[in-house]
Amino acid sequence: MTDRDGGPAGVRDESIEVIQREMTAFARRARATAARMHPELSLVSFTLLAHLEHQGGCRATDLAAHYTLDKSTISRQVGALEKAGLVERRLDPADHRVHVLHLTDRGNAVLVQVGDARRIAFRERLAGWSGADLAQFADYLLRYNEAAGEGPA
Repeated sequence: MTDRDGGPAGVRDESIEVIQREMTAFARRARATAARMHPELSLVSFTLLAHLEHQGGCRATDLAAHYTLDKSTISRQVGALEKAGLVERRLDPADHRVHVLHLTDRGNAVLVQVGDARRIAFRERLAGWSGADLAQFADYLLRYNEAAGEGPA
């Protein structure tokens, strides 16, 4: 039996198993690293803050839809971010019935601090990689996330 590229199907299956295992290890490491970078910021919190920064603010329902999370999960996360002074709710100027989440000045500062620390960690981890390897890895990650229906966060 061969795969669509004409190679043995077992090689493809084995590669997929390695990818799945290594991506799981990556996710575990990312969660642990986030906890070390800032005591108030879990990986989920960092992701939500980064999304709010990228979007210039959005509604909690938009966050829930984007990350395919239950509204109650987002509500708990946003509540913790508000309590920490990282996020604030503002009335939508176009519709005063709607609240839009925005980063506070403190939220922006924490996001910059954690983002800088993450970039340093990635640069250190990838220091021995060639420019061509980095570009190929970046292309593969983009391709994978696009196939999963996600663009850049």
